[in-house]
Amino acid sequence: MTTDTTATTEQPRSGESADLILEMRNIVKEFPGVKALSDVTFTVRRGEVHAICGENGAGKSTLMKVLSGVYPHGTYEGDIVYNGEEVRFRGIRDSEAARIVIIHQELALVPRLSLAENIFLGNEQGPKGLVDWHQTRARATELLRRVGLTENADLTPLDIGVGKQQLVEIAKALSKNVDLLILDEPTAALNDEDSAHLLGLIDGFRKEGMTSIIISHKLNEIAAIADRVTVIRDGQTIETLDFHGPEPITEDRIIRGMVGRPLDARFPDHTPTIGEEMLRIEDWTVHHPIDAERKVVDGANITVHAGEIVGLAGLMGAGRTELAMSLFGRTYGSNISGRVYKRGQEIQIRSVGDAIRHGIAYTTEDRKALGLNLIQTIRENISASALGKVSSAWGVMKPGAEEVVAEKYRKEFRIKTPNVEALVGKLSGGNQQKVVLSKWVNTDPDVLILDEPTRGIDVGAKYEIYGIINALADAGKAVIVISSELPELIGTCDRIYAVAEGRITGEVPRARATQEELMRYMTMEKAPARSAAATEGNQE
Repeated sequence: MTTDTTATTEQPRSGESADLILEMRNIVKEFPGVKALSDVTFTVRRGEVHAICGENGAGKSTLMKVLSGVYPHGTYEGDIVYNGEEVRFRGIRDSEAARIVIIHQELALVPRLSLAENIFLGNEQGPKGLVDWHQTRARATELLRRVGLTENADLTPLDIGVGKQQLVEIAKALSKNVDLLILDEPTAALNDEDSAHLLGLIDGFRKEGMTSIIISHKLNEIAAIADRVTVIRDGQTIETLDFHGPEPITEDRIIRGMVGRPLDARFPDHTPTIGEEMLRIEDWTVHHPIDAERKVVDGANITVHAGEIVGLAGLMGAGRTELAMSLFGRTYGSNISGRVYKRGQEIQIRSVGDAIRHGIAYTTEDRKALGLNLIQTIRENISASALGKVSSAWGVMKPGAEEVVAEKYRKEFRIKTPNVEALVGKLSGGNQQKVVLSKWVNTDPDVLILDEPTRGIDVGAKYEIYGIINALADAGKAVIVISSELPELIGTCDRIYAVAEGRITGEVPRARATQEELMRYMTMEKAPARSAAATEGNQE
């Protein structure tokens, strides 16, 4: 089905031109055994911010790679009309020559080159093939200032955070005199403050007349920044909705188009059955791995019970991930001290092996870099954390054992792939996350620490992940969820600890959890002796 409601339901806003900068007509893109795009058609107005929404695997990024020449003309069917003329890009240089620039979800900065060198990589400044370093630094500084960065252009991406790296990518795009800017999940790895700055920047570009296409799973951000949104499902355009039209466009309306059905609730109903104390952490202190004087976790005390889902809320850099990684076999930090108790008995965890043997599992926030081997199959990834279950006493793999285990989780967690021999790198983000969960559930843990378990995945896949988390708790597991999305913590967790500057600053039961209450603790300078909300909740 291909529907574009532009002609019948949308009118340009007062003062705006209604002319089109882009038309993509009847785009079809196939890979071996998979039709990624099937007759996709949509239009973009000059000077607007146009959002593309859809579940993981819907074809959004593939469509933008067709537009930008990553998939060159001849590898797809259909037509691209840009500025009123049909274009046939043979590669990304052709699209950039037409002033179309794409910023991919995976940032493409060279870590050890300077910011100036990164901005003008392949577009070096200077006459006759010589680099004019004075001009390079001066122009780079100007572009950095334009995107709101005051950093020295001689710094490297290693010297700045992910949010600022995203802005450097935009500065790099601006250096190419961009008319149409494509941003693929630009805020997926950013905190709220960095996301707000980036969206403000895009709004400023719109006022200057630049056109932007933004792919995002964050529907609240789309509603805040976009003029129109095109919904793609299963490689087909479903509809284009106008935020400035006569009918209000709600998040639920977009979700219905994305998943083909209404999601009556963002979070599955769940009634916990909470049992004995499973894990207790006392006075847990962790120092920075390089700056040994700096505490990144300071005297943390946490408990979690069997069947309970406990959240960790905190701003970026608060120490949530550092706490989890240091607990999971001391994979982060130095001068680690404190005590860990499992079912009331103190345990020693000095390595990842110790953690696994004591029934503790940790899913990293960066599934692609640290959680999975992207060039291996689903089968190989799922069995990797518990090879003893699929091998003999002499370390020899049992024929067919890996396949049986992996197939069990493929079906149980509804990993969308025909078989377990599919490469993990080819899966959508939501399915990759299910493989990560399968990998660690396969170790038969009693405690699961899930770090940003739904980062970068769509609302439909999120709902499925929440269902898996609930099922794990119902099976008697103790679950700790770290998330930057406060509504997610409130919707899934039975209790929530707030973390600020490495300290536990509050403990809030689900019944009293609000975003305002959590944020108050997340920005607290000193930890109180005990959270009033937690005390009242326990009295009840």
